[in-house]
Amino acid sequence: MKKIEIYDTTLRDGTQAEDVNFSLDDKCDIALKLDQLGVDFIEAGWPGANPKDDKLFSTLRQMKLKKAKVFAFGSTCKPGKRPEKDRMIQSLVAARPDGVAIFGKAWDAHVLGKGGLGCSLEENLRIIRETIAYLKPHFAQIFFDAEHFFDGFRNNREYALSVLKSAKEGGADRIVLCDTNGGSLPSEIAEAVSFLTSNLAAPLGIHCHNDGDLAVANSITAVQSGIDHIQGTINGLGERCGNANLCSIVPNLSIKMGYVTLPPERMHMLNDVSRYVGDIGNLSHNKHQPYVGESAFAHKAGIHVSAVIDDPTMYEHIDPALVGNQRRVLVSDQAGKSNIIFKAREFNIDLAKDDTTANEIVRIIKDLENCGFQFEGADASLELLMKKAMGAHMRSFKLKGFRVNTDRRSDDTDPISEATIMIEVDGSIEHTAAMGNGPVNALDQALRKALQKFYPCIQDVELLDYKVRVISSKKGTGSVVRVLIESGDKKDHWNTVGVSTNIIEASWMALVDSMDYKLYKDSKRS
Repeated sequence: MKKIEIYDTTLRDGTQAEDVNFSLDDKCDIALKLDQLGVDFIEAGWPGANPKDDKLFSTLRQMKLKKAKVFAFGSTCKPGKRPEKDRMIQSLVAARPDGVAIFGKAWDAHVLGKGGLGCSLEENLRIIRETIAYLKPHFAQIFFDAEHFFDGFRNNREYALSVLKSAKEGGADRIVLCDTNGGSLPSEIAEAVSFLTSNLAAPLGIHCHNDGDLAVANSITAVQSGIDHIQGTINGLGERCGNANLCSIVPNLSIKMGYVTLPPERMHMLNDVSRYVGDIGNLSHNKHQPYVGESAFAHKAGIHVSAVIDDPTMYEHIDPALVGNQRRVLVSDQAGKSNIIFKAREFNIDLAKDDTTANEIVRIIKDLENCGFQFEGADASLELLMKKAMGAHMRSFKLKGFRVNTDRRSDDTDPISEATIMIEVDGSIEHTAAMGNGPVNALDQALRKALQKFYPCIQDVELLDYKVRVISSKKGTGSVVRVLIESGDKKDHWNTVGVSTNIIEASWMALVDSMDYKLYKDSKRS
């Protein structure tokens, strides 16, 4: 079976999507998930473009991913310059990734035009060749991304080919054909790739955007035409209409066409990673997304349900478990145990398939999801739920009550928030109060203050991120909200969730789980 390299650019190209903004910690978390998924390459960002990307590369080096190679993205040196004198080129070297992807202009109009480089066609070939040649001794692998290749191929085939040849002469290990405008048709992709396989002796890759809603089809067509390297993003995140969606490309290639993409034993993680990226980015998950959408294997019509019960292949093109998804019958929702078993293994929880506790956990989770909970991106809350259902964990403290007040005395002063809380630990009552920067922060400070008397380790906990999502806006300010909190200490970080029509109550749920998880995980180590 032929191997197709999977190059993920969620952390770079995906962040160019509207409404997408990952923090440094978010990017590290996603990189870890992608490595666990088994992608071959992770394009982390553009060193020198912003401080966050610079810090990310140093952090990823310390993390030491197990499988994926970390790549940096960058441009050729500027016209009229030598690469050794170009600051951005030096930033690539300083970032010390495993490899780099250098992009250059393959469309003559972008070289000569006002919106392009504004240099001669020959100068463009020089900077491509010399940039790659300069970087070659510094990195094990260098890829060349031929920007706007298919537009250039249509407009001036000879020049587009000369661009690729210049990259090859410079020492590029792979040449990636970019449908940057996202408007190419599969027939055009097939024609160009077939031409290159006969006229350019070099490993080829494909990088498609989705402006014509064909990025997945174009990527698969490129593979059928001879390419063995695909670039894309989780959930198709990307500028304008997005990039090629790896969550669709990977199962199409592996399950249906027999290519090797991800390690077969990790294919079932696709659904989890898709939802994880959405939750971490505070993005609404597309429930109708193929393969990994909540509705991808949902059945509602009576005739469909009847047929699926007897033979799922009647209305399912694959077994949903292959990608970590599950069948849903919308009147009597079924399945889900396999997902729980998998998560239990991740948490080192012994939960057998025939254990009645697994069925009970599925029931609890489904009831909570019906209320608005989602545990993707909130593994700490899920682990606590499992342990409680098994009778293996009791919360380390009991709430006796709390009150939160916000007082604004005039238009010229800032609001003042104060939280009062009473908890019980082993029969002892602690009643305390704290001020905060807003009601949630006040509640957080009060809870910490109360717990530290009994558990000094709580002072190590930091709240790293706080996200609020309105689940449905139909009820206006009375809508249900979901709160996701990321917390950390000196050794780990974890995510918890809370849901309520009251944002303070939802925040309280997530805060309590965060503190409870800290105490729980510390007790496992002792």
